[in-house]
Amino acid sequence: LHGDNDPISGDQGVEREHRQRRRAVDQNVIVVFPDRRQGAAQTAFLHLHFQQNDFRGGQVAVRRQQLIDLDPQGNATMGSGVDKHGLENSVYDLLIGECDLAQAMHYSEHGGYQLLPANRDLTAAEVVLLEMQMKESRLRSALAPIRENYDYILIDCPPSLSMLTLNALVAADGVIIPMQCEYFALEGLSDLVDNIKRISELLNPNLKVEGLLRTMYDPRLSLMNDVSAQLKEHFGDQLYDTVIPRNIRLAEAPSYGMPALAYDKQSRGAIAYLALAGEMVRRQRKNSRAAAAQPT
Repeated sequence: LHGDNDPISGDQGVEREHRQRRRAVDQNVIVVFPDRRQGAAQTAFLHLHFQQNDFRGGQVAVRRQQLIDLDPQGNATMGSGVDKHGLENSVYDLLIGECDLAQAMHYSEHGGYQLLPANRDLTAAEVVLLEMQMKESRLRSALAPIRENYDYILIDCPPSLSMLTLNALVAADGVIIPMQCEYFALEGLSDLVDNIKRISELLNPNLKVEGLLRTMYDPRLSLMNDVSAQLKEHFGDQLYDTVIPRNIRLAEAPSYGMPALAYDKQSRGAIAYLALAGEMVRRQRKNSRAAAAQPT
């Protein structure tokens, strides 16, 4: 994605073809992961990069993707191979208007995608944003000029509903909720879904839950099987068929600054996330066809 292939530049004809292809596939170009279970957003992002290629006439049209780290811990940044301690500009500077999008953007060599990185500076955003106008839509405004340049923009946020998470949800079209199949996670899930509905009603009518993702799953534990059954009963088709297992390779990969597929593509965790990428695209294509078939 350097040079002629950079998603912010390139031939106008290629850009026009790319936009037509993106609209034909899906309209949910921004997906939010309001959790950081096993680096879910960053890991799944790389698998989308590998999976989302169109093979037509012997040529490969690579889907264009961007990852936004909106968590002050900067796990997705470090997992993408970018040193969060050496950042001149980050997503924090973008949100408060101290830099533009191009100045904050980085490139993940391991992942092959554009990255808006984060570090501890982002903790100050909670206070600074409160004093700014349109504080809940700062991220949406910053992304507006480049949304059409990408097929997927994934946002990794803190697990709590903070001003940062609110910015992500206001900017997003869809939410993917990773969760462990445990009792307390099930309790928190209903609160999260209610908050997403309220944000959709008040601030972002396009926002919807794309799906629920079971992570760190161990089928040997009866509690996990019980909670999984409850999720199927209450959420039906919103629950992804793909299940992410407990896997040591997923836990090791970020410490090497690498997404799981680059670290060990044969691991059970990497294969599971690759399956998730395919399921996400199939689901969005199905939803897009259904939306196109509805009378206007």
